[in-house]
Amino acid sequence: MNRRVRCQPFQLLMILGYVSTLFPTANARAAEVFTPRDVARTRYCASPVISPDGARIAYLLMIPRDPYEQDHVDFEDGPAYAELHVLSVSDNADRPFIAGPVSISGLAWTPGSDAVTFLDKRGKDKNKSLYRIPIDGGEARRILTHDTDIASYSLSPDGCRVAFLASDEGPDDRRELQEKGFKAEVYEEDVRFTRVWIAGLEDHDTSKPRMLELPGSAVSVHWSPAGDRLAVALSPTPLIDDEYMKTRVHIVEVESGNIVCRLENPGKLGAVAWSPDGGHVAMISAEDINDPSEGRLMAAPADGGSLKDLLPDYLGHVSAIAWQSDDTVMYIGDEGLSTAFGKVGLSAQNRKVIVDPGKIVLTAFSLSRDGMKGAFSGESAAHPPEVFYMEHGDPAPRRLTTSNPWLDERRFAQQEAVTYKARDGLELQGVMIRPLDEKPGEKYPLILYVHGGPEAHERNGWLTNYSRPGQVAAARGFAVFYPNYRGSTGRGVAFSKLGQGDEAGKEFDDLVDAAEHLVSAGLVDRKRVGITGGSYGGYAAAWGATAQSEHFAASVMFVGISDTVSKKGTTDIPNEDYLVHTRSRLWEDKWQFCLERSPIYHVTKARTPILILHGKDDPRVHPSQSMELYRHLKTLGQAPVRLIWYPGEGHGNRRAAARLDYNLRMLQWMEHYLKGPGGEPPPMDIDYGLKDSATNKAAARDRKD
Repeated sequence: MNRRVRCQPFQLLMILGYVSTLFPTANARAAEVFTPRDVARTRYCASPVISPDGARIAYLLMIPRDPYEQDHVDFEDGPAYAELHVLSVSDNADRPFIAGPVSISGLAWTPGSDAVTFLDKRGKDKNKSLYRIPIDGGEARRILTHDTDIASYSLSPDGCRVAFLASDEGPDDRRELQEKGFKAEVYEEDVRFTRVWIAGLEDHDTSKPRMLELPGSAVSVHWSPAGDRLAVALSPTPLIDDEYMKTRVHIVEVESGNIVCRLENPGKLGAVAWSPDGGHVAMISAEDINDPSEGRLMAAPADGGSLKDLLPDYLGHVSAIAWQSDDTVMYIGDEGLSTAFGKVGLSAQNRKVIVDPGKIVLTAFSLSRDGMKGAFSGESAAHPPEVFYMEHGDPAPRRLTTSNPWLDERRFAQQEAVTYKARDGLELQGVMIRPLDEKPGEKYPLILYVHGGPEAHERNGWLTNYSRPGQVAAARGFAVFYPNYRGSTGRGVAFSKLGQGDEAGKEFDDLVDAAEHLVSAGLVDRKRVGITGGSYGGYAAAWGATAQSEHFAASVMFVGISDTVSKKGTTDIPNEDYLVHTRSRLWEDKWQFCLERSPIYHVTKARTPILILHGKDDPRVHPSQSMELYRHLKTLGQAPVRLIWYPGEGHGNRRAAARLDYNLRMLQWMEHYLKGPGGEPPPMDIDYGLKDSATNKAAARDRKD
């Protein structure tokens, strides 16, 4: 038996609210903890857009299709619904404008702040179309449709025209052949380019949309405030690899379709925005072609010229931008485990931080026409993304929405920021969720959740969803740790490059060091450490179950990598992988290196039970990656292994049923091997609790009657 020692204090960056309410009975306590049922019904707000006059905010309320809310026999699976809501800033009145089983996207305000435009496929629409709904009442009216789905759009300054993106239409003869069974696909050649179209929106305008003859496939379009130009992000082809690494911004004349200039962003590209006077274009760009993630705030004259980094040597990553005035850009920056909101001038001077890191985690924002009011998406350890509002002079954004009022009835485990040192002395950060009802001196099982990318990072915000164990695992007596290992974003470009050319090297040693830090602190039982993650995090989970098997008692691998040799030949992003990850090709004397950095190379070391889960239609990490590892481990027979396929899912689960299944299986596996009997795998079939839910609802109806 392990000797119980008092937990040592962690080195803290911040602590977000800890609820520690006492309840009279064990049953009452259990009823108030966060559960998979809660995960399945958690709503969140997205895409907050403030009106030009600053009086209202339109946003999307994302509502999961909850199998527990209805008779599971009638449950219609699919991704979350997206409702259109509009709230008044003055009195916080929130109105659902379009609710129910809808999938709204692409919110924008008309220039007069009198209506909201959006994309949807409604009624008898064959394709996703553009709609307008007045703010003072009335039904949504379709104002533009097209032969294919409208993917995105930008309104002209006067609101009378629109520039939109839509893919080429397939030829009729090909559709006829497919109906007869001729469905052969020409891989990566049978693709449709996305084009830029211009169309009028006035009722009397019956002219057909006009396509601009531009080179490549369009990724985004932005109409200039002056009304005469467009900023169009173009990729050479529709292939995702080209979109990632070769998308460049072009300034295009609206009437002629001529390209005025091309702004040479040096690598990956994020958001693009015009200055109010149309004189400059700002963008979130990579620092160079080898920068793993867009995160530099850059700007250039709209007539052409070199891009200027407005935040040189910024030890963070810019995630959202908007112009406050002709010469000032406002931004949200990921800094460590939190975010900052600030502004900077075109001269790269006069930078001012308005909201310091740690007060709230901000992830998106938009500004009113005068730049004095803003709508934000914000989250914390106690709630998922909600709508926030701030105007000039306010000390911080204030929260306007409460999408999950029932969260007030839940008890949350303590969540805190942690710093620790890797074995080579590098200082690292992470977020810890401590076990709910933690007892001093007791040691707990740990679930190490590893983010993907690796060009991503964890924020000290909402960390519980279908693939993240978070508060659900904490309520079941686990400690959960989210490390930002070397190669993560949020700490500048140099830090994000530390893992390049060293796959599964020091970056994954950082994960073992994180667990050791928590063991040394007295909280974690070294013999009960589990590891999980998706994509690159799935790679870490596979590595932990094989090459580092002695450190982990359980592993859950999701859409992960097991063979880096075959992965490089089956992924849809080979150039991105080369430029920002491996920095060398297989044939450049890397065959043996890549083989040795593959979990399948180390299967004979495997003693860790591993649950492998994968979408059968994953284009990023081919499902064969999971099959290879499963087959080798199953044949070898040294450790328990189970493989779960999700038909119709890609690189991550989108549908409600697959998400619920994943959440339950992950928790089941960790409980079985970190807290339970271990040995043979737990039962294959999952009890989703749907019959009990339907029975309880029927009984409630009978009591009411």
